[in-house]
Amino acid sequence: MNGHAFAVGPGRLHLVVADITALTVDAIVNAANPSLAGGGGVDGAIHRAAGPRLLAACLEIVRQSGPLPTGRAVATPGFDLPAAHVIHTVGPIWRGGANNEPSLLASAYRESLLAAKALRLGSVAFPAISCGAYGFPVDLAARTALRTLRQGLMDCLAQEVTMCLFSDHALNVWRVAWGALPPAPPAGD
Repeated sequence: MNGHAFAVGPGRLHLVVADITALTVDAIVNAANPSLAGGGGVDGAIHRAAGPRLLAACLEIVRQSGPLPTGRAVATPGFDLPAAHVIHTVGPIWRGGANNEPSLLASAYRESLLAAKALRLGSVAFPAISCGAYGFPVDLAARTALRTLRQGLMDCLAQEVTMCLFSDHALNVWRVAWGALPPAPPAGD
């Protein structure tokens, strides 16, 4: 697995190129659509790897609560995945940047970490939410996600966070974005 690791507060952030469905972590995050019914890209791969019980669990959530709003997150078991849980979140569709897309993307990452903390999970792997079919610019997504994940690690919402990227080029974009982040505020500010 090609990647980089960084200490963040009491935790660690990993940037890797890997198949998220093969990672042995407490939870993987699914870049879902509001219907939670599976689809293409990472969403489809997670549903295929987890098996049909994942779709049944997702459809039950939607039946009880309605479609999942953008920026929110909900957890299910991982079923046939190595990960014990799947945290489903809906990232924003990129519409040019004037529709609160960065804030909604940050919310998708933060809400996923809060779902992990509520389940007392220590390790969470994320895909690059909204960077595929939803068209979010990768460099802006990386900066937004990494700021949010760094704060989540500093707030002890997880002990280990893995950003699972789809190519060496994406890994480099995210590594450069990490290096360009402004310093984190001191604890207690």
